[in-house]
Amino acid sequence: MKARKPWLTTIAVSVIAVFLLLPLLNTLMTSLKTTGDINSFPPKFTFAPTLEHYRNVMFAAGYDFTGYFRNSILLSVFTSLFVILIALPSAYSVIRLGFSSGRLLTFSMALRLFPPIVFAIPYYLMFQYLGLLDTVAGLILINIFLNIPLGLILMVGFLQELPYEIEESAKIDGCNVYQILWKIILPLMAPGIASVAILAFIFSWNDYLFAVIISLNKATPVTLGSTMFITSWGIKWGDISAATVLSILPPLLFTFFAQRYLVSGLSMGAVKG
Repeated sequence: MKARKPWLTTIAVSVIAVFLLLPLLNTLMTSLKTTGDINSFPPKFTFAPTLEHYRNVMFAAGYDFTGYFRNSILLSVFTSLFVILIALPSAYSVIRLGFSSGRLLTFSMALRLFPPIVFAIPYYLMFQYLGLLDTVAGLILINIFLNIPLGLILMVGFLQELPYEIEESAKIDGCNVYQILWKIILPLMAPGIASVAILAFIFSWNDYLFAVIISLNKATPVTLGSTMFITSWGIKWGDISAATVLSILPPLLFTFFAQRYLVSGLSMGAVKG
């Protein structure tokens, strides 16, 4: 069989990449256009860029973009942290200690298959009773629950790749379960833990459904704050686009600098032939 021509593959991948990036490119262009250029017909592809909409996002009266940004940072960081703290010992107890005979993993996988909207009404009623509506803590709890199944499934795959003989040697040297988990498993699974943290960070940062349902004013993240320029007087497309561009920068940069750990971590559970 003849080898595929590399330039055909390059062209095909480039076309697909441009097609997938069109919404992002359009958002970026809109954020740099004046209001007149945005509303022009036919659309203008050549224009004098302006930072007017970015100034509106950062300094508009009554619009607390820095507060929304802070809420998203707290939400994503604490969600990632607690997902790791819960998923790692849970995976170890399932794989190495035989806890629940694997039923916990099956239950977690089943939870992952449910659409998140299924939990919307129960969470709202429960948080209303507990006084957690419009709090960052409430959003953190929801996203921990949503991301733990994914974290547990990935951790189990990573842990199964580690040779059990290392832990047996540690037991012979007198290490207990907690010492093995902290001193042996944790360093060896660093790439896998990093990949779980990255995915939990991105998924919780991008959460919009529960941000709409739970947050009202104080706990608004940037995903919901980006829509605040839809008013009864009209839609400020330039300001919305600028807020959207600013809101995607942290996860984009985070993924870019941590992609090496993401790839190496996800490859830990891959089937090697």
